[in-house]
Amino acid sequence: MRLALFDLDNTLLAGDSDYEWGQFLVDRGVLARDEYEAQNRAYYEQYVAGTLDIHEFLGFALRPLAEHTPEDLARWHQEFMRERIVPVITPQARELVRKHLGSGELCAIITATNSFVTAPIAREFGVPHLVATEPEMRDGRYTGRVAGTPCFREGKLRRLDEWLAGLGRRFADFADSTCYSDSHNDLPLLDFADTAVAVDPDPTLRAEAQRRGWAVISLKAP
Repeated sequence: MRLALFDLDNTLLAGDSDYEWGQFLVDRGVLARDEYEAQNRAYYEQYVAGTLDIHEFLGFALRPLAEHTPEDLARWHQEFMRERIVPVITPQARELVRKHLGSGELCAIITATNSFVTAPIAREFGVPHLVATEPEMRDGRYTGRVAGTPCFREGKLRRLDEWLAGLGRRFADFADSTCYSDSHNDLPLLDFADTAVAVDPDPTLRAEAQRRGWAVISLKAP
């Protein structure tokens, strides 16, 4: 069996779902614009620069989940999918996923963005497995804290191992593995895969892909 791993934000999506979820809540009036918008932008810029403190960011990003009921969150997420996510899924991204699924590969989206935001997006793509940062829940409500290891940088490798173990598999069981990402933050995972593919890569990843002879592709609409 072969394994295909897809980063989500700015890879399968022509945008960042974590950032857009925060902006959606701001635009909807759920979060105060002056208090949230600038910080949301600052954290995104730190992610791009490779300087993000993931635990500090998650304290910020998961707080709105704890402040509202699951029912309200689910209703808002339906609007978010329709207004912000579906429009940034390109035909090229859908076709890439279909190709790997159609080949009988074990496919997973692996993302630092939390599973509340990303699980419906994985379903939209028809990808049966999601490896994401998990927000903690207690008594049916989000706590605003992260459960387990954040699925970020080297944490993606640990979460990948945990996910495969839950399926009764190991990475070594696969004849071939392919990983797609746009970000230098995913270099640990890309380096681990048999085949690394840089998708509309940031400058750091583009330079590394060129140095290592990795494929560079675009999933953006022409």
